[in-house]
Amino acid sequence: FTDSKLSKILEMVQDATARKSQTQLFISRFAKIYTPIVFALALAVCFVPYFFVDPYIFNVWFYRALVFLVISCPCALVVSIPLGYFGGIGLASRSGILFKGSNFLDVMTKIDTVVMDKTGTLTEGVFKVQEIVTKDIEEPYLVKLAAAIESQSTHPIGLAVVEHAGKDATKELTVSEVEEISGHGLKGTIDGKEVLAGNTKLMKKFNVDYPAEIDSIVYTIVVVAVDKKYKGHITIADKIKDDAVQAIKEMHALNIKTVMLSGDKQSVVDEVAKKLGIDNAYGDLLPEGKVEKVQALKNEGKHIAFVGDGVNDAPVVALADAGIAMGGLGSDATIETADIVIQNDQPSKIVTAIKIGKLTKQIVWQNIIMAMIVKLIVLGLGAGGIATLWEAVIADVGVALLAILNAVRIQKMKL
Repeated sequence: FTDSKLSKILEMVQDATARKSQTQLFISRFAKIYTPIVFALALAVCFVPYFFVDPYIFNVWFYRALVFLVISCPCALVVSIPLGYFGGIGLASRSGILFKGSNFLDVMTKIDTVVMDKTGTLTEGVFKVQEIVTKDIEEPYLVKLAAAIESQSTHPIGLAVVEHAGKDATKELTVSEVEEISGHGLKGTIDGKEVLAGNTKLMKKFNVDYPAEIDSIVYTIVVVAVDKKYKGHITIADKIKDDAVQAIKEMHALNIKTVMLSGDKQSVVDEVAKKLGIDNAYGDLLPEGKVEKVQALKNEGKHIAFVGDGVNDAPVVALADAGIAMGGLGSDATIETADIVIQNDQPSKIVTAIKIGKLTKQIVWQNIIMAMIVKLIVLGLGAGGIATLWEAVIADVGVALLAILNAVRIQKMKL
């Protein structure tokens, strides 16, 4: 159980309650300073009038000091503010979003740019073979070669080729020395022949000539070469997620810039970006290329949320102000690195996470302002001898209860 995904999720939830937001940390520090200051002021209310008021009646000023001390209790702030953040985390959890700390609720309120990976984040990540083109080789054998080497990878494109070939198609082939070249594809040996299966960048890397028209194909392709000779290519298509278009529209409605990064070729990326209405899209990127793009945006002063799912996305997730992982399709490394995990892989939940962050901050500041205004009024009345001790008790407890009820209210809200 200790190594299971459920135990890791439970551990993340426990960690989330330990990671405090900036507002919580401020209130905790404020309470430590506030309490002795208020106690000193209460003593001043009791004894300082001795030097200025005639006649000085100790019982009157002692009573006023007690009123001052009771109403100044910071419990409304110290209790309701953490409760507000817990409520935000609870609302997010019920929406299928796991925040790994209340500090990330605050971070989401500042996000002005959302950068997203393409495959598995905006698209289903479930590829299907559309077309197979061969040269000097039988089609079934080309598919077997591609499937045999792609079976050594967990990439969705490779899985599509393996599924198309069938699970028993590669049994008679001997595969060895398989090497995954990040952002390019796979290289290996099958029955003594060197086989390459990947994108056109892989072919260029190993100086394999291929037909020029391949570069103009919009869809994702797997180019296959045997002993550095082009033998054909397999065209594969992915499907855009149902709620992706609506998610991008909602981000734009919140004045959030959208950027898509992908290792796929630029023509594929441009096609998907056009369908979704994304502001900027960059293709042909290696993992380090994604890091460079995000770093460039950060250098411009942007507050960035990066959303990804693959193991290659983990460095970018760590770099972003808010790293978001797709929990269903996401790799363990990305989920571990991320600050926020979307359990059901829906892009629309990105907007939900931003809205929950803003809603939580709004309620927390409502409590702070309400508590401070009421306390300052009653403090003044108490020091002036107008408010009684019972009124101070009722005001203190009443404000605390109102603040707590307001904080709990967030868990009942619908987004």
